[in-house]
Amino acid sequence: MSHILVTGGAGFIGANFVLDWLRQEDADGVVNVDKLTYAGNRKSLTAVALDARHVFSQTDICDSAAVTALLKSYRPRAVVHFAAESHVDRSILSPGDFVQTNVVGTFRLLESVLDYWQVLDAPERTAFRFLHVSTDEVFGSLAPADMPFTEASRYQPNSPYSASKAASDHMVRAYHHTYGLPVLITNCANNYGPFQFPEKLIARMITSALAGEPLPVYGDGFQVRDWLYVGDHCAAIREILARGRPGETYNVGGWNEKINLEVVQALCDLLDELRPRTSGSYRSQIAFVDDRPGHDRRYAVDASKLARELGWKPAETFESGLRKTVQWYLQNPEWVKDVLSGEYRNWVGKQYVE
Repeated sequence: MSHILVTGGAGFIGANFVLDWLRQEDADGVVNVDKLTYAGNRKSLTAVALDARHVFSQTDICDSAAVTALLKSYRPRAVVHFAAESHVDRSILSPGDFVQTNVVGTFRLLESVLDYWQVLDAPERTAFRFLHVSTDEVFGSLAPADMPFTEASRYQPNSPYSASKAASDHMVRAYHHTYGLPVLITNCANNYGPFQFPEKLIARMITSALAGEPLPVYGDGFQVRDWLYVGDHCAAIREILARGRPGETYNVGGWNEKINLEVVQALCDLLDELRPRTSGSYRSQIAFVDDRPGHDRRYAVDASKLARELGWKPAETFESGLRKTVQWYLQNPEWVKDVLSGEYRNWVGKQYVE
């Protein structure tokens, strides 16, 4: 069986990608490599637990020997690299963790993959791809009247998280130009959807609203983000992996710029419709908290290159994607209950102070 190797495949986007990939009857097998940190959750992969095409390995991408052994054993035709520390707030408190995973981890993974790729037969070497999933945050912050980021935008990361992802992007690009490794880089907008760990805005607000807790909105709530439904992101990655040009970068955006406060209010209104409180609106739970240090004001990406070259456009509007997301959280209370226990509770108590 032909395989692809996916790193971080028990995390939010990675798990959605694995599930989406294996829905195809003729799909390659997936070697799913995840360290299972706080944000990795094997319960997100329950639907493929008995699928013979899915091989799970609890492995740290910094463990070169373990990664090399998996590459030699399964001989994947591609690597899709999701594994990363990804929460800005955590990066402010513990930047070293982000350097270790996002920079050192990507470097060690590249070293293992390069060694593997260099000894493949010529046709396999030509067909091989290393797809690195990154973020629009590497480009910094936009002013209200600025045009969205393009693939040629200057890197200006403003948080330890975005700086670590920028460094990993540069490392991936360097391995293409220096060694010829056929890489692809994607820079995506803010993702949302099923299986998202509730430290990110939309998942956090849904779970807090249902628990009757305050909905903490940073500063004035007028930060702007482009929102991308995770299913659309997975579809874009499939297209880029199949037909993207090695050495190229592709922005993946939802064409949905929204003010954070507007997003929270829309969530409250959906919950008022789908799971109404006994009295009043969920909007009454909104609470403004001190802004986080160095908070970027606006992100937006121009995904026209992806549309022009590969014909990809998001299938979901923000409204349809948000409704699907809220309905998923309402229909999966056991998954939510499991995630909200233990370490995450301790984190919320430290982070959000009114």
